[in-house]
Amino acid sequence: MSGDVAVLGAGMHPWGKWGRSFVEYGRVAAREALADAGVDWPDVQSVVGADTVRGGYPGYVAGATFAQALGWQGARVTSVYAACASGAQAVNTARAQILAGMADVVLVVGADAAPKGFFAPAGGERPDDPDWLRFRVLGATNPAYFALYARRRMAVHGDTLEDFALVKVKNAAAGALNPHARYRAPVSAEQVAASAVVADPLRLLDICATSDGAAALVLSSMEFARRHGAADPVRIRAVSTVTPTYPKAVLDLPDIATDSAVAAEPASGSFRASIARAAYEEAGIGPCDLSLAEVYDLSTALELEWYEDIGLCPAGEGAALVREGATALGGRIPVNTSGGLASFGEAVPAQAIAQVCELTWQLRGTAGERQVPGARAGITANQGLFGHGSAVIAVR
Repeated sequence: MSGDVAVLGAGMHPWGKWGRSFVEYGRVAAREALADAGVDWPDVQSVVGADTVRGGYPGYVAGATFAQALGWQGARVTSVYAACASGAQAVNTARAQILAGMADVVLVVGADAAPKGFFAPAGGERPDDPDWLRFRVLGATNPAYFALYARRRMAVHGDTLEDFALVKVKNAAAGALNPHARYRAPVSAEQVAASAVVADPLRLLDICATSDGAAALVLSSMEFARRHGAADPVRIRAVSTVTPTYPKAVLDLPDIATDSAVAAEPASGSFRASIARAAYEEAGIGPCDLSLAEVYDLSTALELEWYEDIGLCPAGEGAALVREGATALGGRIPVNTSGGLASFGEAVPAQAIAQVCELTWQLRGTAGERQVPGARAGITANQGLFGHGSAVIAVR
């Protein structure tokens, strides 16, 4: 049976396009997290780094890279790569080390210096790589995939372009209040509608950018937190890293076909819904207990899908939530109080860690103008390529 681990510190490097090494960004975020925790770097017993992969291989082994950048001091190191779920996998690795008694204090760092434009697989012939295949065989870039999901929602649930635009308007309003965000200006629905079509029906302002950025956490055992003077820290209560089950009835990245459902009945619910369900089961709470959520708004339409996947509403009712303002700041269940990827852009290894940073600040009551009053529990959710689930539940 798992237990809680304490979040002693959280830190970020502002996101944008800075033209510097991801190592520099990670070092800044790590030092901020250590300062926030009141922990000296020599006292860290383990470093878990979320890898960035460029050109088909990790150019740096992140755990050791960040340990070296901070100054070798003998800590255990681990490096994790799970695409967009890398940060959650890194948090889970740190948690496992703490609960296993291998370390009392662990630093988790993710950072990236992303290329311009949408992400694409590395070059070369790789017919056994489903992500390479969808680009090479189908021409299905990430924006095209997002657009297919948007079209499906429009056809199945009746969502409209106006519904999608409201998601961007909501997230931009929150991002305008976040000093770490890349885009800090409010956006109107008219501006979304007037932006260039990228992959019909999605406009430029419906889709997130790629960014440079970094996020870091200092995690510890509850015993260490108490000795350190943190009597009531934010706690990580669950981390879900589940994989899909077959048969699958709905096309989902990175697969380019579904398997036959003749021999077995499809699972109830989607893969993304199973990610959140596993986290709720481990934490012993449900959607009704949440104060807020951070979800992956790779596109505006995908955010609406996440509302349903994490149980905020039944299937097909995500657009109704955003229309009524329930997921905006001041609403019944605010989603992406950080501003989301709409305001940050993608810095792949850092993203899931950044989500936990936002939960930490919200649960501490230190999120400033973005603060959700009385926040007590929150969930993060995203999905990495190749069946990497990712959800974290934090409580206070």
